[in-house]
Amino acid sequence: MTERKRTRPELADFLRTKRQSISPESVGLPGTGRRRTPGLRREEVAALSGVGLTWYTWLEQGRDIGVSSQFLDNLATALHLNSAERQHLYLLSHMREPTETGIVEYQVPDTILKILADFPPEYICYVLNLHWDVLAYNQKADLYFHFSDYCTENRNYLYLLFMDPRYKTRINDWEHTADRLLASFRRDHARAKNDPNIRKLIAKLNCSSPEFKHMWEKHEIYPPCDGVRTLNFAGKNERYEYTSLAFDLEKYNRILVYIPKDIKTKSMLISIMEISDCSFIIRFYFF
Repeated sequence: MTERKRTRPELADFLRTKRQSISPESVGLPGTGRRRTPGLRREEVAALSGVGLTWYTWLEQGRDIGVSSQFLDNLATALHLNSAERQHLYLLSHMREPTETGIVEYQVPDTILKILADFPPEYICYVLNLHWDVLAYNQKADLYFHFSDYCTENRNYLYLLFMDPRYKTRINDWEHTADRLLASFRRDHARAKNDPNIRKLIAKLNCSSPEFKHMWEKHEIYPPCDGVRTLNFAGKNERYEYTSLAFDLEKYNRILVYIPKDIKTKSMLISIMEISDCSFIIRFYFF
């Protein structure tokens, strides 16, 4: 049995269960008194999704038919699916996750702020969103990267990387590091390229930084990578292992953590496990 055929019965059960859980009134339909089955009728879901009754019925019956992403998005809206349920719908229907919407978050949950505060003081830690806006940071991060010197609008890591001359002396081999970071940023840019704020940021950097313009026009994209970054502070080179902890997988918010090279990574992991008694899923990936 193919994977697609295997998921069709599960898709049928999922759609039927969600349809039956929604009242007509919740989607703006008038109540028509007593119904033989709870929730919405198939024809009502079909109408709300912009397809014919026969097409939707085939889908709910688990028939092997092709459906567009637009239809699945309309169906997710009609069935009041949350983001996790929408992803589940795509996986069952298309065998892939949906195209990301590029939603950008500017608030940091209190639990994440607590985690940030609980990191050892010798760590450099800060929070980025999908645009690489710096949303929160610890004292050492501010000391090294000067975040508090900037207003909220310009407190963006990519902007500071190219526009604050102190970064060129702070980050060892700045040109290579900036090139790698910009190629990494392109992955996030693709998810939110139509957002006016990110387009404004790119336009500003293109006009103001020849280095940015040159690197941006290369159109390089690098996969996430682990690494050791060398920072120069007070005339000394300090080596850090760096990684990123994603705490909101839908909006791509992450905590950047620089760990002094002489501190064991294992102790950091144990520390995080101890303070992460919360509802957030924290996943390691390298930045």
